[in-house]
Amino acid sequence: MEKKIQKISIWKIFAYFIIYSFVGFVVETLFALINYNVLESRKSFLYGPFCGIYGVGAVVLILSLRYFNKNNYTLFLGGCLVGSIVEYIISFLGEIIFDARWWDYSNRVLNINGRICLLYAIFWGILSLMLIRIINPQVDRFIKYIKTKINIKKLKTITCVGIIFMIVNALVSGIAMNLFLMRMAVENNLNIKNKEKVIEQYNRIYGDPEKAEFINKYWGNKKMIMTYPNVTLTTEDGTKIYVHDLLPDIKPYIYKFEE
Repeated sequence: MEKKIQKISIWKIFAYFIIYSFVGFVVETLFALINYNVLESRKSFLYGPFCGIYGVGAVVLILSLRYFNKNNYTLFLGGCLVGSIVEYIISFLGEIIFDARWWDYSNRVLNINGRICLLYAIFWGILSLMLIRIINPQVDRFIKYIKTKINIKKLKTITCVGIIFMIVNALVSGIAMNLFLMRMAVENNLNIKNKEKVIEQYNRIYGDPEKAEFINKYWGNKKMIMTYPNVTLTTEDGTKIYVHDLLPDIKPYIYKFEE
């Protein structure tokens, strides 16, 4: 018997995560292109075209909005609330674990700690309406169509392999990001929290020639800044520094179109 959450099969929830992570990457890439005239990386992981916050957000919304799906008004408000909570938690955990931020809404009206704001809460509400009313029914049809082409056991296996890849990808990306930010903080003599411990850890890791060579080869400055062009570091006094400003010789985008 298939295990389910909110009457949805777990393997299907995994499929949602993979599909919406890819969709999120496309949406974020187009958003940067339209608003900032740049073609840049907007992905969450080092490998593959995936923006994990969209995958997590979509799964949480699909599961939780069942409680708000009375009409479009409650669905919109539920989306504003749930989406903002997810965004805040992910931002908070990112800063706790990596002492870095992937986005900052401090200059937006009615923001909370720069992690969420009114504008993007409204976007979450609109997105929730589109997700439940339009997008997810189409995704369900797509999954149903795929099931007619691929044996269900094979489809579940492919989905599970995809999730394992995403988990490993996330772990590797986290390690690489931690090493990158450590490197930037120490080599630029930034006054960050626990500076002495960070320097000690840096010396222990980068003092090993083999480790240093591996890190610089696969997770070097260009690779990291091209993957995460908008990541920031926070100093002891709360100042946020865009890491790409510390690497002026590396363009943080793939291509920039003329105004």
